[in-house]
Amino acid sequence: MSVLVVGACLAAVAFVLRLLRGRSFRDSYHELRADLGRAILLGLEFLVIADIIGTVAVEPTLKNLGVLAVIIAIRTLLSFALELEVSGRWPWQKPAVPDGR
Repeated sequence: MSVLVVGACLAAVAFVLRLLRGRSFRDSYHELRADLGRAILLGLEFLVIADIIGTVAVEPTLKNLGVLAVIIAIRTLLSFALELEVSGRWPWQKPAVPDGR
């Protein structure tokens, strides 16, 4: 949870700094959304790690492992959707290389 709060605060500060440096509101807003998306992605990664550790350390029953698999699948789909929103491409796609001719 603290990762999300810190990420949101840093994104807000970066947004204000961009505006103060003369960047347009539209560009600053789009970068704010990207920064918030990255903070959410990082938070999701920490939550997946916590769930894995919690399941393995507490009681690794077949039922708990099944619940863990469903949680990880949902969070993975959320991560893919956020990555698409932030970068404009799927995680497995290579970034577009500008034509340097």
